[in-house]
This record gives sequence, structure tokens and C-alpha cells, in this order.
Amino acid sequence: MLRIYLDNCCYNRPFDEQDQNLIILETEAKLIIQSKIKKGIHSLVWSFMLDSENDDNPSEEKREVIKPWKMIASEYCSASPDILEKAKEYMKFGLKHKDAIHLACAVKQKCDYLITTDKKFNNKNGLIQDMKIVNPIAFILETEESK
Repeated sequence: MLRIYLDNCCYNRPFDEQDQNLIILETEAKLIIQSKIKKGIHSLVWSFMLDSENDDNPSEEKREVIKPWKMIASEYCSASPDILEKAKEYMKFGLKHKDAIHLACAVKQKCDYLITTDKKFNNKNGLIQDMKIVNPIAFILETEESK
């Protein structure tokens, strides 16, 4: 079972304007991933940073749709000094503060993948040895068995 961490932009992808092919494909891939989580095929990790970002979402509708995923997650990463220290290290690679915290949480919980729709975050894949950072489409392509 793969341990996965979806960042906040990934949870919000279905709410984006579905007027570009990439957004449509990422939305569908994200929904497939969530379906596999619900079926117990993948294990989901949630974090204090996801709580914070979701709580700050100005859209009540989005907050209420995303909130239940915390209960679906099999693990929770709490805030700690070591998370913040690790995030500072990741920021040296050019990651934004919140993205660095997401990454530190995923690494601490020993996730196999961090899934994001943020292109700048996704472009850090390979620079950081501790984690595979992919978009939802790449995750499906990498993890689906060829038939």
C-alpha cells in the first residue's frame, strides 16, 4: 500500500475552472486517487498544514468538501520543531514556506509520494532526495499496472 500526501492545491483542483485540458485531466486523476484511498488501495496522510490552509479557505463550500478527508486519512502529522527545521532546509531549494512544510510533513510520515498540482512545487521533484513529488496524472501513470 502506497502512503500518499496530497497538498492543498490538489484538494482544490476540482473547484478550479475546468476550461483547460490539463486541469480537467488533473481533476480526474485526483478523483481516481481519492477513490483508491477510499477503497483502501492507498493510505492517506493529513497534516496540521492542511488543516491550516483549509481553515483559511474563504469558500465555505470548499472547506466543507475538503474537511472530511482528515477523517479518511490513516495518519496525521502534527506541528513540531523538527518539521519547521526540515521545512527551512527545503526552502533552500526554492520552495515556498507552506510547500516546504507540506514536504516536511510527508517526509516525516514516510510517504511514498507527495501529490501536487502546483507546477513550481512539482518542478522540485528530483532535487529533493527524500520524496517523489508528482502531479496527479504522473502518479496514476507511475502506479497503475500496465494491462
